[in-house]
Amino acid sequence: MRKFNVTGLCTPEEDYMVDISEKISQIKKLVDNRSYFTINRARQYGKTTTINELCKALADEYIVISLSFQGMGDECFSSSEVFCQSLIKQVAEALRFTNISREYIDQWNDSGISGIQSLSRHLTKMCEDKKIVLIIDEVDRTSNNRVFLHFIDMLREKFLARKAKKDYTFHSVILAGVYDIKNIKLKMINEGVYTPTATEGKIFNSPWNIAVNFTVDMSFGATEIATMLAEYENDHKTGMDVNLISEEIYGYTSGYPFLVSRICQCIDEELDKNWTSAGVQEAAKKVISEGNTLFDDLFKNLENNEDLYNLMYDILIVGEKRTFNIDNPTLKMASMYGIVKEIDRGVSIANRIFEIRICDYFISKDETRKTKKISGVLQRDVVHDGKFNMELCLRKFAEHYAEIFSNTDKEFLERHGRLLFLSYLRPLINGQGFYHIESQLIDLRRMDIVVDFGRQQFIIELKLWDGKSKHEDAYSQLCGYLESKHAHEGYLLTFDFRKGGNKSTKAEWVDVGRKRIFDVVV
Repeated sequence: MRKFNVTGLCTPEEDYMVDISEKISQIKKLVDNRSYFTINRARQYGKTTTINELCKALADEYIVISLSFQGMGDECFSSSEVFCQSLIKQVAEALRFTNISREYIDQWNDSGISGIQSLSRHLTKMCEDKKIVLIIDEVDRTSNNRVFLHFIDMLREKFLARKAKKDYTFHSVILAGVYDIKNIKLKMINEGVYTPTATEGKIFNSPWNIAVNFTVDMSFGATEIATMLAEYENDHKTGMDVNLISEEIYGYTSGYPFLVSRICQCIDEELDKNWTSAGVQEAAKKVISEGNTLFDDLFKNLENNEDLYNLMYDILIVGEKRTFNIDNPTLKMASMYGIVKEIDRGVSIANRIFEIRICDYFISKDETRKTKKISGVLQRDVVHDGKFNMELCLRKFAEHYAEIFSNTDKEFLERHGRLLFLSYLRPLINGQGFYHIESQLIDLRRMDIVVDFGRQQFIIELKLWDGKSKHEDAYSQLCGYLESKHAHEGYLLTFDFRKGGNKSTKAEWVDVGRKRIFDVVV
């Protein structure tokens, strides 16, 4: 019986899988063109599964050597001789599981290889008149040694010599990992395991500047997710609306492979096969609240890099708009880790689950250090018969906000005021609902929050006071967003940070065309 797998390699015989044949076809074209390239994607993004399927697609035309540095310990990088001997032993072992002759496999085990130069000559002999594809997965796991850089340099020089018809080498080389191999030296310098020579300084040639850009989208679209669910439905006959559920799952995950599979696994194994919109929502809530290696990596990266932390805070909480520029080192890092993506040339959080989890992280950090809290409001005050009273929730927030924060520094509130509301909201919906921020829509003056509580959905726009006319414009903006969400009612929470008698406060319903807006100014 097949299952949904989130713990490593997926195979179509044992696991439910998205149909990635089109992606494999695109990658094979790069191989056919004799390209060298890097599959550079975030953790748990399906790289290993993709490589496994690619090996099958290449097997009829090429000798495929598929390795992983995952299991190579630091001792394998202790010297050029040890590395080269370890490498060719891995190659011979990998070839045992192909249909290559035993004689050819034995030729790889050349005990006379003593370093990079002798390995280069050995590759020339082994690659003559043969189309060999070398694939190395987890290539950045043990890339903290100059020996590895020498190996990369050797592959580069042989590639260029082959172009000049002066050498034989691999037909194609594919390196897979999280870090961009083109900038591997910079990674090593940042980790303190590589010291540039005096002639290198901080500017140096990439050891992998022969690589072509890898532009294959490895995330799953809704139609691709549907191919996996259709196979599941064919086996289990649950009666699910495959296309609807695929769209729902995509809405939370934006096709991040691990998150897609984890939501499906949760519905199948933990939610009694509840393949409905409510089931997807409940699965997403479970995934958001759980611990796993993906989230461990996410927050380790945020904690270990102040610039990355500040970037996420400024986008999600402050509402700063950032142009997506891959030359910006912090944005490049965030993109490499799979945290952000480009939408209309701007920076957006990669998926809704990341948005929620990172916001919760900032709220939790805020709660541990602030001395002032909006207290005295409990979930039972705003929840009756399983229904959430958002109007009452906002009225109570306005009441307590005026008491606690009226004399707080204006600059602090302009930057962190929205975090105060999120800190207030989270415990009231926690356990039965969650919220997410539409990160691609927010800016310094505006933030849209969608709250899901059971079958209820509330749309709240948070704004900074910018004058009466701008406030009325906010009605039109919110109405447009309500229309896109097929909603009739919305909520507008405006922070007015002016001092003195000019400050506005109110909490009232306003009819705007065919929409109703609960307008709160604090």
